Amino acid sequence: MPEPALDPAVAVYAALLTAWNERDAAAFAALFTADGHATGFDGSQMNGSTAIATELGAIFAHHPTSAYVAKVREVRELAPTVTLLRAIVGMVPPGTDALKPDVNAIQTLVLVADAPGAHPHIALLQNTPAAFHGRPDLVAAMTNELTRVREAGLLVATG
Repeated sequence: MPEPALDPAVAVYAALLTAWNERDAAAFAALFTADGHATGFDGSQMNGSTAIATELGAIFAHHPTSAYVAKVREVRELAPTVTLLRAIVGMVPPGTDALKPDVNAIQTLVLVADAPGAHPHIALLQNTPAAFHGRPDLVAAMTNELTRVREAGLLVATG
């Protein structure tokens, strides 16, 4: 039996994380609208797909980046051509197999399409640290959940 098709928003999100993990700034930026916006984990602001490609290209050229693993929490249609996607993410540093809990994050995407049913692009990516100050049990629970996703050999899990 063939694998079920991914929701279009989840497919774009999986492509985004794949591009990051493969350190492909052009592929990452191509998933955004021309005027899309990305807010990085550290608060960096990138406006427009051209700036996103340039900034990430510089990061990938000068820094070893960790690989993402994610679990989608929600996909919700806000309008016929606008979708909200919320996910939790963890990162695995180069040369290791374990997630680094202090860089767990919540990612929120707003995706837009030119028409109902058309391929969506990312208008907004917000990457927020999931520090859960004073609540180490929540950090541990999130890390355990994402570790299970990784152990299953998945990049993005849903449900």
